[in-house]
Amino acid sequence: MKLLITGGAGFIGSAFVRFLAKRHSEDDLYVLDKLTYAGNLENLNSVPAYTFIHGDICDESLVKSTLADYKIEAIIHFAAESHVDRSINGADVFVKTNVVGTQTLLNAAKEHGIHKFIQVSTDEVYGSLGTSGYFTELSPLAPNSPYSASKAGADLLARAYHETYGLDVNITRCSNNYGPYHFPEKLIPLMITNALQNKTLPVYGDGLHVRDWLHVDDHCKAINLVLRKGKPGEVYNIGGQNERTNIEIVERIVQTLGVSKSLIQFVGDRLGHDRRYAIDASKIESELGWKADYAFEEGIVEVIDWYIQEKEWWQRVLSGEYRRRAE
Repeated sequence: MKLLITGGAGFIGSAFVRFLAKRHSEDDLYVLDKLTYAGNLENLNSVPAYTFIHGDICDESLVKSTLADYKIEAIIHFAAESHVDRSINGADVFVKTNVVGTQTLLNAAKEHGIHKFIQVSTDEVYGSLGTSGYFTELSPLAPNSPYSASKAGADLLARAYHETYGLDVNITRCSNNYGPYHFPEKLIPLMITNALQNKTLPVYGDGLHVRDWLHVDDHCKAINLVLRKGKPGEVYNIGGQNERTNIEIVERIVQTLGVSKSLIQFVGDRLGHDRRYAIDASKIESELGWKADYAFEEGIVEVIDWYIQEKEWWQRVLSGEYRRRAE
């Protein structure tokens, strides 16, 4: 297949490109990425062959010409502004990229007869859970941050293009991802890189917010199944069944790296901070045969070791050197 992967130089998008390059070498891979602070072509250095298109998903003429020139058959849409803190400080770019950008892609996909459109979303669109229960595909959307609201808006547009125009759309909603090549602003890579530099490890509130952790390679395996076997119009939740409090994660990193626990510093809580997320992934397991391979205790040690070994990568990322070289 000729596949367009938007945001394919970012954390999850580049993992998916690497996944396809290893397991589906017959596919032609086209990566569309704006290369913002979180997009890095170095993430694709191990990919033997792909075509890169530098641009914005909000650029209608670029999107349409890309689909036409390369005869794209399917779109896997990762491109998004995704950091909650940044959305709290400035929601405008989240609405533009996540909502308007998605609509631009959907409209072009409809016009060019795209065979499959996968909207890669997040469990955050469901809002916050109590101490028990799980999000299912039938859970109501109740986003609590500008980021999650923008993703919910994009999901609803994707659904509308299926219902109104018959576009073969699938929406995937995943729990928190972790893995290599993750920009050091999210919890796990931030704590690892800070600890390796003997910097403070800031933990929001009481540290007891709960997240379900999914290894990025397990996420990619699930999206690949949706691409090839997903039923038109269906939503698929993807979860790791690895619930941990934030403070558990931080203490695990501290213990593994052998740094002082005094580096942990509790700070004021994030505005609108959801207390707990947890995914019921039984639908994708039963209908598409997906199963997570990584146990969290195995995966987190592997990821910590990766950041130790790839110190030059994340130092370049934090310094912005890779972006200057790309320009």
